[in-house]
Amino acid sequence: MVKICCIGAGYVGGPTMAVIALKCPNVEVAVVDISVPRITAWNSDQLPIYEPGLDEVVKQCRGKNLFFSTDVEKHVREADIVFVSVNTPTKTRGLGAGKAADLTYWESAARMIADVSVSDKIVVEKSTVPVKTAEAIEKILTHNSKGIKFQILSNPEFLAEGTAIEDLFLPDRVLIGGRETPEGFKAVNALKDVYAQWVPEDRILTTNLWSAELTKLAANAFLAQRISSVNAMSALCEATGANVTEVSFAVGKDSRIGPKFLNSSVGFGGSCFQKDILNLVYICECNGLPEVAEYWKQVIKINDYQKTRFVNRIVSSMFNTVSNKKIAVLGFAFKKDTGDTRETPAIDVCKGLLGDKARISIYDPQVTEEQIQRDLTMNKFDWDHPLHLQPMSPTTVKQVSVAWDAYAATKDAHGICLLTEWDEFKTLDYERIFENMQKPAFVFDGRNVVDAEKLRKIGFIVYSIGKPLDQWLKDMPALA
Repeated sequence: MVKICCIGAGYVGGPTMAVIALKCPNVEVAVVDISVPRITAWNSDQLPIYEPGLDEVVKQCRGKNLFFSTDVEKHVREADIVFVSVNTPTKTRGLGAGKAADLTYWESAARMIADVSVSDKIVVEKSTVPVKTAEAIEKILTHNSKGIKFQILSNPEFLAEGTAIEDLFLPDRVLIGGRETPEGFKAVNALKDVYAQWVPEDRILTTNLWSAELTKLAANAFLAQRISSVNAMSALCEATGANVTEVSFAVGKDSRIGPKFLNSSVGFGGSCFQKDILNLVYICECNGLPEVAEYWKQVIKINDYQKTRFVNRIVSSMFNTVSNKKIAVLGFAFKKDTGDTRETPAIDVCKGLLGDKARISIYDPQVTEEQIQRDLTMNKFDWDHPLHLQPMSPTTVKQVSVAWDAYAATKDAHGICLLTEWDEFKTLDYERIFENMQKPAFVFDGRNVVDAEKLRKIGFIVYSIGKPLDQWLKDMPALA
């Protein structure tokens, strides 16, 4: 029986290993993590992450051929294939601060693997890592190997949160990069055999190590670039009276462009896009390609501009001040169908409003009050360190309260900000909400979720990103 061990029980490690266990009953899968609360949650009825379909997959396999454990060394020692899915945060100090990936956790994992191994192993990079990480890891393993042979593979993750289980069941592609040596090809084939139990052969792509590492960064950069492109157009649409939804729909009809990732919004979030682009920028700078680095920097600049523009629009519309006004924030996760708040645009929007002394009431169906308070008090990039290394008792932001539903959040509010496209926000009783709000009542739709015309008929003043402006908003232009 092939034994697989995955170090890191997070958003990538947990779902990926659960699906491998489900699809490969002849493979024993252990997911290990030093975080006791996280492993306890994986072994309970309340999993540590929310992902549609994940519960069912875990319950079918847990205890049979899927195990969650804190005994990291035992499972690594016994495994034939070790996946490493640890945090690779952006460095906050030292060389490359603010851009380069911090490989501290990766390096300690590699040293531990070398230390405890008593048989040959295939070590698989699952975390998003800078190009050439495999080479560094290979050196650590080789110099500490005590005669044991290690093969390094890169098998980047292309999951989209909210549809992760679906993506794992029917992937667009599985990418495996390895050394172009007889041993390297053998290792690639061993991992290929695992995926081939449910993924069609033509969807399993094999490349050299560097191509696989760079493909992950490139894919995320291309996706983020599309969002920034349509968001840049949204600003122009507002200035000219065009409608970004109509523009993006017509543009997406071109088969060379396609319709995906062309929804204008308050900005992109999630654990990968910004981090991977900063990483790409740093790699370009290190390789003497400043023009290429500058090009990719613009994707993040537009994303930051979009969030700032949104906050400025709110403040300028409400008589140029939100001081002591209650603003309801509907949605805090970075997108619907996930409880993930990493790099969510809601953090910067809330901080911008708090900077103008607003009182904020937040409702999100999947995000806890503790998580919201933690996000609003944490320093940039701190979220990407393991939980036990984050500040334990964050100070709470007094001007922020968390509501149990949308109606409680919006009661007596001056304005509503829609920041996540949860389906339930489309069907709220906006007449009831309007009755219970201060007047004039504003809706700032950062996801183009609501029917603006319907809301205007009720009496709301509505701002929808990239849509023709309400007369009120034309009279009070936002200062960029």
